[in-house]
Amino acid sequence: MKKNSIKRIIIIIGIILSSRALSFGQQSIQFSQYIFNSLSVNPAYAGYKEELFAQMALRAQWTGIDGAPKTGQVSIDGLTNHDTKTMGLGLQITADKLGPQSANSIYFNYAYRIRLDAADAQRLCFGIAAGLTAYGLDGAVLDPISSGDQSLPSGMITSYIPDARFGIYYYNPKWYLGASVMDLISGDASNSIFRWDAGTVQNLKRKRSLYVIAGTLFNFSEQVKLRPSLLWKEDFKGPSSLDLNAMFIFNNRFWLGGGYRTGVNLWDKEYRKGQTLSNSNSVSGIIQFYANDRLRIGYSYDYIISGLSSVQNGTHEITLGLTFPSKTNRILSPRFF
Repeated sequence: MKKNSIKRIIIIIGIILSSRALSFGQQSIQFSQYIFNSLSVNPAYAGYKEELFAQMALRAQWTGIDGAPKTGQVSIDGLTNHDTKTMGLGLQITADKLGPQSANSIYFNYAYRIRLDAADAQRLCFGIAAGLTAYGLDGAVLDPISSGDQSLPSGMITSYIPDARFGIYYYNPKWYLGASVMDLISGDASNSIFRWDAGTVQNLKRKRSLYVIAGTLFNFSEQVKLRPSLLWKEDFKGPSSLDLNAMFIFNNRFWLGGGYRTGVNLWDKEYRKGQTLSNSNSVSGIIQFYANDRLRIGYSYDYIISGLSSVQNGTHEITLGLTFPSKTNRILSPRFF
């Protein structure tokens, strides 16, 4: 049954990878510490920890630049049935600010978790999420040289856009693999975020994005483990992005490692014609420790190695995670993913 299960997983994820959607807009929000809570990139992750888990993340990107991105997110997820552990629910609330733009969203996540073996050491999870985002754009902040520019809004405008996400997530004690499609509705060509000028052909839109996550765990001893992982982000129009991470785990309580973010050229894209763009983005240092059995604290610093390196002071990110153990729930193995 194990070989057949793995084969089904590969086929399903292959179908997702082959569905390329065309759209326009900016890349989705990203966190360097997604490795501690993959619900931010895949709704099928809901309930993975098999305990009620809450997290807060604060990210200040490219500090030193006026109007640089600032993002905050709170989430909570857990199981609805601790006997069979087949259903997970999650809630995410995110606030994002970039210069004159803002995006405040709420998503409800649902995961159906299929047990694949008698020991319940591996599961295949399917997840969906539905949400609403309030997009804001303040034309006054743009401060044009000439007043009355018809291509800019005259003041603050707001648009409410519904959205959906879909994901698949497989895990066992040694490795995991997942794929998700974000912004399923907002990426539609007919669904502009803003349309302040009826004569404007191109208006702001979100992109449909594909996220692929994978990782494994190496046990060097009872006290030391290594957890490498990757995140590939693809919107099929702009640059492909690849995050490579590795974390050492000491005594199951102290995590220390880092990451490298870069662009990858898997095929020729329209935006690259006539361009000589650098693929390098950033390197990061990441630390996480458990203050006690319930509370964990994480911090990461991204050092920019792109052309922005001389005009900003790096990116700071702080996360807090709080677990609410259930007296009736018995976890078969520690949750490292």
